Amino acid sequence: MAMRLKGVLIALAAALVCGCSEDLAYHPAPQLLPANIKKVAIHMIGNKTDQMGLEDKLTLAIRDAFTTDGTYPIVPEDDADGVVFLTVQRYILTPLGNDATLIPTSYKLRIVCDLQFIDRAKNQVIWEQQNMEGTKTYAAATLPGGITEEQAREAIWTGLAADVLTRVVQGFGAYTGSSSRRISADAPSTEPGSKPETPITPVTNPY
Repeated sequence: MAMRLKGVLIALAAALVCGCSEDLAYHPAPQLLPANIKKVAIHMIGNKTDQMGLEDKLTLAIRDAFTTDGTYPIVPEDDADGVVFLTVQRYILTPLGNDATLIPTSYKLRIVCDLQFIDRAKNQVIWEQQNMEGTKTYAAATLPGGITEEQAREAIWTGLAADVLTRVVQGFGAYTGSSSRRISADAPSTEPGSKPETPITPVTNPY
């Protein structure tokens, strides 16, 4: 009986320790936009790849995501408090498999972007999110159930638009993945509270 009671007490103690550990775990508060940001503009997306026309459909997808969400009204840049700047940095299409004649049967498409949010009144970067990535693995259109490269891009635009919306509306840490994040010293700070090691250079007078 004494041994059984001792075992129960040990189990209770372990449960209490686990509960305390969870309570003490670090849970960063979301870093939301400053209170003065009421209306948002979506700047025409930059495209540093050799794929022409990517920016047009991605811009439309992001506008549609913000309009559907409705948290921040989308307005022309002259009327906006904050501006979303997105640049497509890399477009990587990789064949994953071939048939007997070495014709690709499946692909992986990766599109990598950098995102900035600008306080228009100050012409200052509030935050920057690098290496936001959209991926799509798909079978070639010649196979049953396969899709075209354009259809794969459309799927990625939908996902990237949702990620941009989440990052802007829900704040720092809302978007997770392989991205690296830098926060300006003047951003409304919860975490991180220290200045970034590498200063952010705001865009050159977009207005």
